[in-house]
Amino acid sequence: MLPQAGDRPKEECGVFGVYQPNESAATLAYFGLFALQHRGQESAGIAVSDGTSVRHVKAMGLVNQVFNEENLKTLEGHIGIGHTRYSTTGGSVEANAQPIFCQSQVGDIAVAHNGNLVNAKEVRDRLQAQGVLFEGTNDSEVIAQLLVMALRTHEPAHAVASVMREIEGAYSVVVLTPQMLIGFRDPNGIRPLVAGTIAGGFVVASETCAFGPIAATPERELEPGEMVIIDEHGMRFAQGAPTRAPAMCLFEFIYFARPDSHMYGTSLYAARERMGEALAGEWPVEADIVVPVPDSGIPAALGFSKVSGLPFREGMMKSRYIQRTFIQPEQRLRELGVRMKLMPLPDHLDGQRVVLVDDSIVRATTTGQIVRMLREAGAKEVHVRITAPPIKWPCFYGIDMARRKELAASRMTIDEIRQHIGADSLGYLSINGATKAVRKDGEGFCLACFNGEYPIKVPDHVSKEALELTSRDAEETRPMAKFLT
Repeated sequence: MLPQAGDRPKEECGVFGVYQPNESAATLAYFGLFALQHRGQESAGIAVSDGTSVRHVKAMGLVNQVFNEENLKTLEGHIGIGHTRYSTTGGSVEANAQPIFCQSQVGDIAVAHNGNLVNAKEVRDRLQAQGVLFEGTNDSEVIAQLLVMALRTHEPAHAVASVMREIEGAYSVVVLTPQMLIGFRDPNGIRPLVAGTIAGGFVVASETCAFGPIAATPERELEPGEMVIIDEHGMRFAQGAPTRAPAMCLFEFIYFARPDSHMYGTSLYAARERMGEALAGEWPVEADIVVPVPDSGIPAALGFSKVSGLPFREGMMKSRYIQRTFIQPEQRLRELGVRMKLMPLPDHLDGQRVVLVDDSIVRATTTGQIVRMLREAGAKEVHVRITAPPIKWPCFYGIDMARRKELAASRMTIDEIRQHIGADSLGYLSINGATKAVRKDGEGFCLACFNGEYPIKVPDHVSKEALELTSRDAEETRPMAKFLT
């Protein structure tokens, strides 16, 4: 694949479900997955039911690489679910592509999951001891196999509720049975899930951006621990597991979700613009222009420009045609990866004092390359401003954000990072500034990657290596992680 941005957390997954009698669920799911492609580019899959049997197609690749007119025609049915995947648990192989397909007491079922379970190993070991065979290595199959067992003694909605009480971690899940579509969300609401309507039917998706392409209307987000049941009787909601303290992933608002989506009662674009406004208030600087790292830095750069009074200018163009590929580039091309995606505009940069606005710094590799590129294009000064607070801790809930010893802010002070990336100054938005840019009270977020306070306890065998720093001395100078439940 092409070099991935080292200063970017890796994508999560996108889930989609639709119930629309007399319509092709596969076609609707195909368009819905296109809108969720930003959440995962490793594999894609769709499963459908015609009311009696479940069929599925899944493979490695982007949505338009996996599906075509021929295989979509084989997916006949009015109920469907879909998935776009980036692997966080389990390798990037076809056996781990989703939806997961299983046989059950009610017939064939399919399951698609966004998030990570922290007790997947314990549950998997118990199921294997009972004779359950697993085809892949991801934790989504654990959910599917638990559901298969629960369906032996429970009808589907109650089976889902029993599964929700057995698994721990972050999850938004859609389940397809021959006659029903069910979506459910973890008790802390870490991962997003929204339900809505389409002419004569219903839709469930990770983000509201998946509703527009199929002319659907989002109605409301599922509450933490809630499920939505959709069948011939309509759409209804029920509490599947007791609600815990809400802890929505703040990175959804900073980077992951598409800017045209709505979450927590706000537009993602507006929230990012407010982050830029707050950033300008916290880190003012004398400069000539404000330049975003496209595309995720654009709303925040506009907000920074608005408050600072500095003109907004495009300083680089992003190639729209650089996507994932299975060609393994030479080391030389890996080093030039940023230049393959971003090209500077010297006419806008030459002799200018630039405020460079971006969403996050993880390892502090790509940001340094961009700063050098701007200087080579003639920028006199480069002042970096970041809308994410310093990332000091790994994520165990569905984001591949590196181990702690690989995170720049865990190993270096802000000034050391500034020197490392070659910037004239560096400012990060505070946690308070970021959360209040989304919600006025600033409450209800998972901030673990920023402050080390994890809303769900992570077993030692999962967290130990990821939380280690490079030396015992370094560890002694840093605060320890806290598990809040």
